[in-house]
Amino acid sequence: MAGLSTLILFLCAAKDVMPSSSHWKPTWPSYRVPVILPQSTLNLDKPQFDAEARLEVVSPCGPACHKSSPLPTYEEVKNYLSYETLYANGSLTETEVGIYILSNSGDGSQGRSRTKRQIYGYDSRFSIFGKDFLLNYPFSTSVKLSTGCTGTLVAEKHVLTAAHCIHDGKSYVKGAQKLRVGFLKPKLKDGSKGANITNSAMPEKMKFQWIRVKRTHVPKGWIKGNANDIGMDYDYALLELKKPHKRKFMKIGVSPPARNLPGGRIHFSGYDNDRPGNLVYRFCDVKDETYDLLYQQCDAQPGASGSGVYVRMWKRQNHKWERKIIGIFSGHQWVDMNGTPQDFNVAVRITPLKYAQICYWIKGNYLDCREG
Repeated sequence: MAGLSTLILFLCAAKDVMPSSSHWKPTWPSYRVPVILPQSTLNLDKPQFDAEARLEVVSPCGPACHKSSPLPTYEEVKNYLSYETLYANGSLTETEVGIYILSNSGDGSQGRSRTKRQIYGYDSRFSIFGKDFLLNYPFSTSVKLSTGCTGTLVAEKHVLTAAHCIHDGKSYVKGAQKLRVGFLKPKLKDGSKGANITNSAMPEKMKFQWIRVKRTHVPKGWIKGNANDIGMDYDYALLELKKPHKRKFMKIGVSPPARNLPGGRIHFSGYDNDRPGNLVYRFCDVKDETYDLLYQQCDAQPGASGSGVYVRMWKRQNHKWERKIIGIFSGHQWVDMNGTPQDFNVAVRITPLKYAQICYWIKGNYLDCREG
């Protein structure tokens, strides 16, 4: 039954539970994104790398709290989108940015802590077994960070993850200077040539192949903020590898409003720490949203932080279905809902401004980042 469940899961993931009607297709909206360009770069003192890596972030500020927060000023947004770059030799820089050609940004919407597993009723997560699944897109885009989090391949040499996997808001975590990214591969045994054993109750033994990180970008909105205020809105980071990974990657895209998502659902895969060595896939409905965050109840455990949240929609310009990363899984929140505590797992949405920033980090040319 485990093998059958995994096979059904894979087929659903491949289709992302598309509507059966051929007359309607959830379509990627066309966004005119702003331009974010570096203005000046300063050298900073080398960090101490003394923070403990946290695999999840807890914040009591829920949807109502975020929606009622005053909109940031232009200068504040520039400050939040400025960023630090950490290099493999330990050197650190701070880059101030300018924002140009601002346009409408998408939809225009504007407790207690717990560190145990965040499972809502029946555990709906699926472990992905067998190299024919693990090495197949989109599961193959998920990678493991040496600090214990998950990341997603978004370019030939770039990995998108959560900022808190690298920096606790005050200092870089231990191991950030020698950060590595792990690619799960099958570990063959008994002379096996990689036969697909998905129908077995026992998973195929796997191993990680590691690549060192050359440099890391973290937005100042995360560093200057904190997880209880605006910081969670900027809980994302981009890693540049020392060499290409040679795998198919998933593009980033501007997050559409939740009402426009196929079935109102999101998908992501990560390395939950209660299933070591296994890639765990899940999908669930979005329960609420703010301009910067998606609130959902996807089952997850620490270790899944940094996973790329994706959907599959119709790309009108290319006349084909296309998956894109629209957010980064951040962590857990307790939210006061009319006096009753309710818990959510939270993902950071890729807004037009964040798209422009991350895209520029990847491509280094704003002309390649004009359409989200």
